[in-house]
Order: sequence, then structure tokens, then C-alpha cells
Amino acid sequence: MPNKINPAFSAKPLDVLIIGAGISGIGCACYLQRELPGKSWEILEARATFGGTWDLFKYPGIRSDSDLYTFSYDFKPWTSPNAIASADEIMSYLEEAAEEYDVLERISYNRKVVSASWDSDDALWTVTMENSETGERETRKCRWLFGATGYYDYDEGFRPVFESEETFKGPKIHPQFWPEDFDYSGKRVAVIGSGATAVTLVPSMTDEAAHVVQVQRTPTYIMPRPKQDKLALWLNKWLPTKLAYGLTRWKNTRLQRWFYLYCQKFPDRARRLIRKANRRHLPADYPVHVHFKPPYNPWDQRLCAVPDADFFRDISAGRASIVTGHIEKFTPTGIQMKSGEHVDADAIIIATGLKLKMMGGIDFEVDGKPVDVSEHLVFKGLMLDGVPNYSFAIGYTNSSWTLKVGLVCGYLCKLLAEMDRQGKKICIPKRPEGEIVTRPLMDFGAGYVQRAVISMPKQGEAYPWEMSSDYTSDIALFKRGKVIDPALEFS
Repeated sequence: MPNKINPAFSAKPLDVLIIGAGISGIGCACYLQRELPGKSWEILEARATFGGTWDLFKYPGIRSDSDLYTFSYDFKPWTSPNAIASADEIMSYLEEAAEEYDVLERISYNRKVVSASWDSDDALWTVTMENSETGERETRKCRWLFGATGYYDYDEGFRPVFESEETFKGPKIHPQFWPEDFDYSGKRVAVIGSGATAVTLVPSMTDEAAHVVQVQRTPTYIMPRPKQDKLALWLNKWLPTKLAYGLTRWKNTRLQRWFYLYCQKFPDRARRLIRKANRRHLPADYPVHVHFKPPYNPWDQRLCAVPDADFFRDISAGRASIVTGHIEKFTPTGIQMKSGEHVDADAIIIATGLKLKMMGGIDFEVDGKPVDVSEHLVFKGLMLDGVPNYSFAIGYTNSSWTLKVGLVCGYLCKLLAEMDRQGKKICIPKRPEGEIVTRPLMDFGAGYVQRAVISMPKQGEAYPWEMSSDYTSDIALFKRGKVIDPALEFS
């Protein structure tokens, strides 16, 4: 991987500088290549390789929990037979896309962006980065800055401290930092957590572990779904690849939206539907009401998907089990629950979630004034009021992340083209006058979101300041709607 700033693009300001070479950053680069081939651009990546989430996490079984027909790019069909895909499959897909659009040679690695300063007189961003190999600081200038940094801290996960942790004799591991040499074969493994990571880990470790037990304080809604989409496979057999992909993508986006709305409108029915699906894959006498009964409504937090019911299959076979309740403390041989039950373990996996980090933790300033992102409103879910020539990618929380990212990148290309047509250099969303009712950008019940609400930008309650979560309506706004909005000021 290249370690130096690409000399072909370092002599003068770039048209677009992308921060982050994960699925959002690579997607943005591909859109620029497709829609605005004359633009100069580059990607700065803090790590030594591309891929973001899909390269960072190395724990057993790491996979998507969205189907790849909607999680993939709209311009590049997903052709693997697996709808729920492993990290390796996703990385191969990203590499193919990056190679097809000549993205890889424009990524500068080991460059962690620490600050970005806008100068209105020059209409330029000066971006300061730290070379993680040498510790030296470097700068790049650009006309437009695009943040593809995701929403969580790559360097630190959420890690609660448990009483008497130091007494436990075995390894304690956070999945975000999985050791390559960790051997759990023949061991009793306890996985603390109830989110997607825990639900993925449990069935992925049962083949080698003596037994895997999930220790959860609060249950999560879990739905089994086929690893492969039979209709997609049939369509691919008889139709051209792009047409089959488009039809499957259309079908799955509608199903995602329909089920979300059904859960919101009829939570009791949705709860019964999910519990019925759980019972279908568990022994008749299994206490579903204890381990699969969350105290909130479906889709108040994200649902977990399990491919081919693997999670339930291992519980039914006795290879895995669940303990629900509050942890009192760690012991030398496992975990003591407040209920009095002791969970025997040789290794403990602390899958307690992510730590949110908005805008990559970058220090922004505009004309010498620091920008506190938590005090700003989000325009169309991609720009901040009062911050010129800056956009970012935040995907859906109730659907596939990349659906929104694709719309954002497509809109950015149209906005840049329109600015060129009008001869404008600066674009700033202007906050509406008067009082405006606001709520957090990610208005979601998950613990990792609630812990970071205070640091988030705000959204309003009406267009264009509302963060829409409906892909169908967003298509109308981003793809078919007008590029120029009265809330945007150009100069």
C-alpha cells in the first residue's frame, strides 16, 4: 500500500478530498469517477489499508446483517449467491469496485486527519493530517471536503468496567480488537452483549469451543432470514445480471421499509410475529419469554438478523445457551450473576458495543472560528448549516447503510456540477431564522447512540433539515428533486 501523498495530486488544491477509505469513501470516489471524471480528488485513510469496518473487525463470523443486494452500490451488482455476506466477500466486492474505477492508486494511507480549516477568501479547506508511521504532520488543500469517516471510534470501543475483573484468570477480549493468536478451541466461552456482534459471535464459535454462552442484560429482537435469496438466484438464472440485481434490490428495499413501518404501526403484532419465528427454531419448552422478550417495541432499536437461523440452531443443539440478567462481578472462573447463577468460562468476550465518534473527531474551523458540530443543523442529512463546501455520509439506521450513502454521493456530484455551471465556488446551508425544534441526528434507541447524543449534530422536524429514513421518498428528493434549494447560499 502507498504511504506517501500521491505526487500527481499534491501540487495544487484538489477539487474534492475524501476522508476515509471504507465503503462510503470508496463509493464517493466511484461516483466522482462516473459522474465528474474531470474532477481531481484523493482519499486520505488513517489506517494502512482500505475497507473500513470490513477490514478492521477480525472476530469469527464477521458478516453483514443487511442483505448485500441493498448494501452494495447501485452501480455495481452484487453477484455472490449469498445475500448475507462475510467480511471477506464484502472486501472482495469493494476491491473490485475500487479497481474498476481506478480508486486504489488515489488513496493515501496512514494519514489520520486531525483538523480542517476553511478560508472564505481563498474558498479552500486546509486539511491537517498526521502520518501514523513518522508522527509528522502534513497538509492538503481542497475546494470541497467529504467526510466518509463512519460514526464510531476506530481506536476505542465501548468497554464498561465490571467489578473484580482483575480476578478472572482467562483472557478478556473486545471484538473490535480481536487477537490473531486467540485459540478458543475446547474452551468455555462467555459472550457479554446482545447486539449484532454477540449474535454473530455465538454461532461462529461453537464449532471449536466446548460451549458458548451469551450473557445479556436485556434481550434483543432477533429474526432468522435465509443466507441466500432464492428469488434473486432464480432471477439471475434467467435475466441479465443488471436487471436481476435491480429487481432484487427494488424488492428488498420495499420489504425493509414495509417491515419497519409494520413494526412502528403494529408493534404488538410485530412482537408476536418475531416471537413466533423464534419459537419455530427452538425446543418446545424453551423459555422464549425470558431470553427473547425485549422491554421495547420492534425497531425502537435495530433488529438482529441471523442467517439460516444459525443462532437458534446452536441453542437447540446445546452447543450454545443464553443467560439473561445483571452481572454482579467477575470471578476467577467466570461471571457471577446477581440472580445467584454462576457462568463458568475460560474466556470472556466483552461485546458491549461501539463508541460513537461523529465526523471522525476532526477539529473543524471556519474563518478562524471553531465549529462545534453539536450546535449545527444538518441539511438533507449531508451538510452542516454555516459550514461551507463540506458534506458527509451517514447511512440509514433502519435499513441498509449504503442506500443513503449512494443518494448522498449522487447528490454531491449534481451539486458540484451545478456550481461549475453557475461559476460558484462556495455553497453554505443557511439555518432558518427563529426557533426550530431539534432532535439528535441519529434519533435511535441503541445504547451506543444514546451515550453520544450530546455530541451529535441536530436535525429539525421538516424538510430540508430533517434526517429522512425513507429510501423511497429520498429517491424523489435526491435523484429527481431540484439540486438548488432555497436553504443553500452560493457565492
